[in-house]
Amino acid sequence: MSNTPLRIIFAGTPEFSVSALQALLDSEHEVVAVYTQPDRPAGRGRKLTASPVKALALQHDLPVYQPETLKTPEAQQSLMALNADVMVVVAYGLLLPKAVLDAPKFGCLNIHASLLPRWRGAAPIQRAIESGDAKTGVTIMQMDIGLDTGDMLYKVSTDITAEDNAASLHDRLSALGADALMATLIPLQAQQLKPEKQDESLVTYAQKLTKAEAEIQWTESAEVIVRKIQAFNPWPVAFTHFQEKPLRIGQARLLSDEEVQAYQGGEKNSGTVLAVEKQGMIVTTGSQPILIQQAQPTGKKMMQAYDFAQSRSLLGHRFL
Repeated sequence: MSNTPLRIIFAGTPEFSVSALQALLDSEHEVVAVYTQPDRPAGRGRKLTASPVKALALQHDLPVYQPETLKTPEAQQSLMALNADVMVVVAYGLLLPKAVLDAPKFGCLNIHASLLPRWRGAAPIQRAIESGDAKTGVTIMQMDIGLDTGDMLYKVSTDITAEDNAASLHDRLSALGADALMATLIPLQAQQLKPEKQDESLVTYAQKLTKAEAEIQWTESAEVIVRKIQAFNPWPVAFTHFQEKPLRIGQARLLSDEEVQAYQGGEKNSGTVLAVEKQGMIVTTGSQPILIQQAQPTGKKMMQAYDFAQSRSLLGHRFL
């Protein structure tokens, strides 16, 4: 088995991609170029800002390419001239045409943040939490021209805990993706991997998140509401309304059976504050009460729900 270091093109943009690039930089393999999205306006000043991947690449003096598209002959010729063995793609944000997919010796690998074929698409981490999945993970996929349709080469899974939100799961899957990539490269080079076709009957799609869907519908069940609150943290952040302004809800949890019993017989209208405790606000839903732990009024930072409630008369208040 050859252990010759691979010549690798890395393509990625957001923070999720950084772990994988760092793992390659720490390995024996050679990152010959980094592809990332063009700098975008960010922050209050809307200043052009480099992606997290570009920032890391520049720290290591790597050549950085930021084409608006890979569909032009010029962009494709530049990529082919790099003479790469493999291209690793992690949340890059551009479609790869067939000419690019076929350019590296071993093709293009994608690190996808779900256990394919479940949750193809834009928001697999959030949709897995929102849907109440017990597990999720990372799939290393041989890319083809479809959207997350390529053959699966390697998988690693992790439990989704009651405490997980999209931020914590994002960080865990980013690290798992880097590990999975490193476990894949040598067997790929030795042609020891056994590609597995995706079962089209098991496909689900993780649609892109919208701000509108983050509005809490208090008539929904406690489980659904808590999952949405966890799934939409840190973006777009679940919200309700208080004094005709949005009130963001950053964290919540289901009550234990004993806690539920303690609040039985209280106000039945969904969205009503039954109690304010040190641990947060007890609010009714379409099924049973939940504990709201963090809240963020307009123009303020996220705070403990108990602190939010201190200067306001919330007992019996109904969120709409």
